[in-house]
Amino acid sequence: MTKKQRIGYQQALNLTLETISPLKGRELVDPAQCPGRAAYEDLFSRVNSPSVDASMKDGYAVISEDIARATPQDPVHSTIIGTAAAGDPSAETVTPGTAVRILTGSEIPGGANGVLAEEFTQRRGKTLIIFNTAEPGRNILPRGGDVRTGELIASRGSRLTPGLIGLLVAAGYGKIPVFARPRIAILATGDELVMPGQPLPKGKLYASNLEMLKAWCLRYGMPTTFSRLEDKKEIITSKIKEMIVTHDAVLTSGGAWTGDRDFVADTLKSLGWKKHFHSIRIGPGKPVGFGMLDNKPVFLLPGGPPSNLTAFLQIALPGLLRLGGHGDPSLPRGMAELKQGLEGRHMDWTEFIYGRLETREGRMVFAPLKMSRRLKSMARAQALVSIPEGVQSLAAGSMVSVQLLE
Repeated sequence: MTKKQRIGYQQALNLTLETISPLKGRELVDPAQCPGRAAYEDLFSRVNSPSVDASMKDGYAVISEDIARATPQDPVHSTIIGTAAAGDPSAETVTPGTAVRILTGSEIPGGANGVLAEEFTQRRGKTLIIFNTAEPGRNILPRGGDVRTGELIASRGSRLTPGLIGLLVAAGYGKIPVFARPRIAILATGDELVMPGQPLPKGKLYASNLEMLKAWCLRYGMPTTFSRLEDKKEIITSKIKEMIVTHDAVLTSGGAWTGDRDFVADTLKSLGWKKHFHSIRIGPGKPVGFGMLDNKPVFLLPGGPPSNLTAFLQIALPGLLRLGGHGDPSLPRGMAELKQGLEGRHMDWTEFIYGRLETREGRMVFAPLKMSRRLKSMARAQALVSIPEGVQSLAAGSMVSVQLLE
């Protein structure tokens, strides 16, 4: 394929996302099974949390005005009239000259409008010696302070993180409606590949790409099956025909180009796939391909580890996330300062650089990794920086957007 026939990275990504639609079907899932999945609908809080005005500290519920002049030199004395704990509120009403011992999470007793932390007090029997003030509302989380009834918690397509899942549970969800999970078939081709745990004959190598792709899919809650296939066209054809029936998407790893034993593209052509592209202006990963077979997405990933991972992260993963209902089908991003300048190899290509993240005087700094030892560098990488089309270089010290891998 000539250079002019290759499409640009952004065009390829847009074409992928425009072609793929989310799977149909809504599932109600236990919260613990939701990380990495996408909310099926806008989710609103069903309750106020907390359901009452609650204490944020262990201490004493007081009338703020009653202790407004308390100091270590001139303390205020109050009488302790009861105790309140989470789930076991006090029935007493706080009046001038009194206080209620209160524990974190407990409902604020009637009459009180502040909570004084216990480190500012000394207790002698039922007498409380107070050395500090507590203005109205001090250490009180008001009813609905975390979430209010009817408040939007997660929009349709939101990626469900552990923190967001915890908030949804607080908002009253015992089951969370999510998009169906795409079932992914991963097919690795190559006579040289050996499955993990098997003896390694001379001249062969373990199918590390296969396990890496599987791990990335599982991170987003997508179940996978995977197979190692010999470089025989009839075997590859048979397996693709089988997997396209039983799965929602197929990833092939290796055999994606035009070598003597690269049979994947020809196999898909013979099966009648609708090819959208096969090779884009991206480095590494240019032989990546994408098309539809029986209305299901098929991604062709090159076999070289850096090309394989980059093609997956930049094209296949966004497509799979779109299939799973994600409204923002991309890796999370942040801003970082470049530790050193980066040079692109082609002005009309998009190049991706793997790197580590360091902290310098409170700033996040991106330090590029040399890819001479491919697998080690990929394993150590925490982020990616892109040099986009039309840009020759990025200067040291400049602030850039980074894709976060961790």
